[in-house]
Amino acid sequence: MTELKIPKRLTTALVNSLTAGVVPRVGLEFIAVGRKPEVESILRDMDNIAEGGAAFRLITGRYGSGKSFLLQIIRNYAMDRDFVVADADLSPERRLVGTKGQGLATYRELMTHLSTRTRPDGGALEAILQKWIAAIQQDIMQETGLRPDDPALNDKVETQIYAVTNGMQNLVHGFDFAKVLAAYWNGYKLGDDDRKGAALRWLRGEVPTKTEARKDLGVGVIIDDDNWYDYMKLWSEFTAAIGYKGLLLFIDEGVNLYKITNSVSRQSNYEKLLTMFNDTMQGKAEHLGIYMGGTPQFVEDERRGLFSYDALRSRLIDGRYGSSSLRTYTSPILKLDMLSYEEILILLQKLRDIHALHFKYEAQLTDDQLIAFMQTAVNRLGAEELLTTREVVRDFMDLLHTLHQHPEATFEELLGERAAAQPQGKGQSDDDSDDLDDLLAEFEL
Repeated sequence: MTELKIPKRLTTALVNSLTAGVVPRVGLEFIAVGRKPEVESILRDMDNIAEGGAAFRLITGRYGSGKSFLLQIIRNYAMDRDFVVADADLSPERRLVGTKGQGLATYRELMTHLSTRTRPDGGALEAILQKWIAAIQQDIMQETGLRPDDPALNDKVETQIYAVTNGMQNLVHGFDFAKVLAAYWNGYKLGDDDRKGAALRWLRGEVPTKTEARKDLGVGVIIDDDNWYDYMKLWSEFTAAIGYKGLLLFIDEGVNLYKITNSVSRQSNYEKLLTMFNDTMQGKAEHLGIYMGGTPQFVEDERRGLFSYDALRSRLIDGRYGSSSLRTYTSPILKLDMLSYEEILILLQKLRDIHALHFKYEAQLTDDQLIAFMQTAVNRLGAEELLTTREVVRDFMDLLHTLHQHPEATFEELLGERAAAQPQGKGQSDDDSDDLDDLLAEFEL
């Protein structure tokens, strides 16, 4: 078997995150299993976005089915392909619109997590601006032979900066956006940290009043609950104009919109979602991808879900000819099925080897034992509560930790105790039994 080679910082992140039942930010490529058609579909989206198009996708699945994992792995793929990315989880405090600044809170969260390949952990706003200015300076010096300390260099850089910002002034709020970018440049040029800081605060949505914006930057607007999405469209245009492929937004926990008890507020959020959908589908946004994760209930419930809003339902509902067995993966909704038993087995093999590599021991569990572990989990949960990947992974990491820290314990003992301590599932379906029987036979259990 080929020796596994993964940096220690990545195995640490993987072991810690998976033990806690959360999606790792890094190293996902080492545990990715299945989802090939979904990933390929979104990679095609990226090609279109890089060419000036836009995309909107809802990624749905049960809790623990891998929505957050898929969003995270796509986020990492996007950064490798030179996109700017931003992610946020919705919550009662973060929505698409709200009467108490919940929409602005989502914008601020996205800007906090603004990331690039060289700044993958967020906080990339100033780095993006500085890289842009430095690239302009470098290009001009190469073209003209000007030295870094030549006053003429600043004049030419300023001309280039205004060429980019002038192209944005025809867009909604583009004039003020361009003016703030120019203010950042002036602060950068003069070494005026206060001016640079004021521009960054405005761009992050942190300036509370128009009066303060006018005083510090000479602009009469601020980013707020009503207009934050317009500025995301400006960011997508700007990132493409300065050399990136575009901007991708990853918004998870869409179910928090479904949970809004006030029907008027809930409908307002769905209306904003409709605007975002229409913009991306009708060419009103460029170089922008929006990916939202949520449960099937959030989408399909006709009383409170997205399907309760007729304009969204008519756009999102499956076509006449699609079916679960004949998926095209071009629909706005990507529905995630649970991983197959074969895919879960491959995942357990990867986790077994990563755990051994991280803690520097020789992996002992056989594939037969991994299947026995799966058999116990299936028997425990039964057919009515199908296995979720998250539950399997957390239990398996717990098993690995216990076996490693207590050498006197055996796999068979732990599995027997677990099976005895848990009520049996309500019964497996015949299909479930057949699938596992096939897997057992393959490994001659």
